[in-house]
Amino acid sequence: MINEQSQQFYTGTSSARSEMIQFLPKKYSKVLEIGCNVGNFRQYVSESCEYWGVEPFKEAADIAKAKMDKVLIGFYDQVADEIPNNHFDLIIANDVIEHMEQPWTFLQSIKKKMAKNASIVLSIPNVRYYNNLKELLYEKDWKYKDWGILDITHLRFFTEKSIVRLFTENDFEITKMKGVNSLSIRKRYLRSYCKYLLHKFVLGSDIDFLHFGVRAKIK
Repeated sequence: MINEQSQQFYTGTSSARSEMIQFLPKKYSKVLEIGCNVGNFRQYVSESCEYWGVEPFKEAADIAKAKMDKVLIGFYDQVADEIPNNHFDLIIANDVIEHMEQPWTFLQSIKKKMAKNASIVLSIPNVRYYNNLKELLYEKDWKYKDWGILDITHLRFFTEKSIVRLFTENDFEITKMKGVNSLSIRKRYLRSYCKYLLHKFVLGSDIDFLHFGVRAKIK
């Protein structure tokens, strides 16, 4: 379900994704994080909750185990049968579904793990990010890289519209969605900044954001 080429993991605060705190619901007690890496996001979630993680790479999972109640080693589809049904009131999946061959299948499967009124919180890369569009339109290139929008392990690409469609077509209701990790262009580079403003006016404000944060519930 997820491309198995990526084996990089991060122990630093840069992987903690603090910008996603704003999407957490007010109440939850049982949390499942898909792609938990070394468990850095755990620090932002209530200490009193039950916290499970799923992580495909053993080195990262072994670090995460010290921070969580239970960590399953494997890709989601490999360990799904070990995850209890109707149990979790919060699912977290930051930068995960773009690595999946069939993210819609994941959304259908994860419903079974969600308790009544549960929320799912995700960070999803935005393929219409300004720097990516600039490379495509001006440099006429689509070059895969080791990180970013065109991470070589990304199998699916999303826009603001297609994210909404993905959740709607899979019977989820989006309760909060906004762009995160916005573009910063220093105004002293006046020529580049003016070009950016023109592009933003023509193409839309969504080009500002590297990711969209989403919180959704089952309809």
